Amino acid sequence: MDSLNTLVALPEIVLLVAACGVLLIDLFISDSRRNVTYGLTMAALLAVAVVVGFAAARNDTVVGFGAMYISDPMGHVLKLAAILCCGFMLVCAQSYARARGIWKGELFSLTLFSLLGMMLMISANNLLVIYLGLELQSLSMYALVALRRDDPRSSEAAMKYFVLGSLASGFLLYGMSMLYGATGTLEIDELASRVAAGEIVSRASLLLGIVFVVAGLAFKFGVVPFHMWAPDVYQGAPTPITMLLSSAPELAIFAIAFRILVEGLLPFAVDWQKILALLAVASLVLGNLTAIAQTNLKRMLAYSTIAQMGFVLLAMLSGVTAGDPVVIADAYSAAMFYLITYALTSLGTFGIILLLSRQGFEAEEISDFRGLAKRTPWYAFLMMLLMFSLAGVPPTVGFYAKLVVLQALVSEGATVAALSLAVIAVLLSLIAAFYYLRIVKTMYFDDPLPETAAVPIVAPTDMRVALSVNGILVLVLGLTPQYLLQLCAAAMTRTLGG
Repeated sequence: MDSLNTLVALPEIVLLVAACGVLLIDLFISDSRRNVTYGLTMAALLAVAVVVGFAAARNDTVVGFGAMYISDPMGHVLKLAAILCCGFMLVCAQSYARARGIWKGELFSLTLFSLLGMMLMISANNLLVIYLGLELQSLSMYALVALRRDDPRSSEAAMKYFVLGSLASGFLLYGMSMLYGATGTLEIDELASRVAAGEIVSRASLLLGIVFVVAGLAFKFGVVPFHMWAPDVYQGAPTPITMLLSSAPELAIFAIAFRILVEGLLPFAVDWQKILALLAVASLVLGNLTAIAQTNLKRMLAYSTIAQMGFVLLAMLSGVTAGDPVVIADAYSAAMFYLITYALTSLGTFGIILLLSRQGFEAEEISDFRGLAKRTPWYAFLMMLLMFSLAGVPPTVGFYAKLVVLQALVSEGATVAALSLAVIAVLLSLIAAFYYLRIVKTMYFDDPLPETAAVPIVAPTDMRVALSVNGILVLVLGLTPQYLLQLCAAAMTRTLGG
């Protein structure tokens, strides 16, 4: 096979051409005709999804660009999920963005470039390609957070995100340089073979590199103690950007964590596993306890995300507990299933916030949801399903997502430490149920605020349809989770076997 094999990156090439095309065409489009750019952006996302779908249909693993890039089943599933997140965000952002003057080409092109960075991260098989994708995604997100440049909160959030994100990128890059110094290679496959054979210059340098890499990844996941950016950025960023930030990037970060830690550094799992366990417990404790005290819904959801990512880390560390290939595949497919279903739930939650928002009213305080069941029973019901899913209440998909992670933790051969982690996760999930169910109580048992009671809810038809489908999926996937779980398990098994 040709070592270059540029067709392995065909989805990314199509996306790059489309993003540049949208950027150029938008120069000649007036504000009144911005739907043209929006339509082109949605067509670009559809085209990229089709190309990824054809690649997924081949059901194989292909490398290109001198083994620096890889196309595998896990990557296909994650890319499709990321594309869906971007498309859903743009559909829901229409009314909000128009009312606040950000329905412009920058929103569309930066979203596409951010997605391009995520897709690069998902398929990267080289440490420098990982960093290239990470920086492309991060720089695009910094600009998206600052889109409302006349809003002091948005500018402040963007500045905090940029400064702390740059620091985290430095951690990750320094860790990668330590891995290169210890093994003499940037290729993940070659890194894995040299580590397995003991061909390392210094074990201490390798361990130090692992610590820095995990710290960089932990910041991007937003887990404790690298979470300090999340609440301020979630609250200050425009709500559509918060919606995107809480969903798609987490899929890409999981991919690079899997590539580096599992595919590249599995012999050192006993070392990075302990770090992940500490980060997971700290995230579950601080995220859930701090969320209780929040009155701003976006800020509460930021702490909720911190806690939810703790569950993802639990699934990742459980994959190397027994050393059984089946257990490994089950654990990482559980993590992927959890991330995809969490992204789905997060999109719907922020979508409801966007639905209730209007010019001069952000609808981001918990009190803004008072009496929502009396104003619009259908969307109150959808919000209830989403809150139940985040809390892990059956029969929503969030319950099954937590269940498969706990099953991976307590699988046959699990250690006492793993069982203890499962108990801690269950107890803290019970605490988390309080602040999720508080939203339900506010919607169904409190009277509407006088300033919102008589205000009609206006939203485009496609947004209403998208939110309805999202809420129904949360319930349907909870009743029949086996199809998505089998898809994740099959993709992960083929990736690990490939």
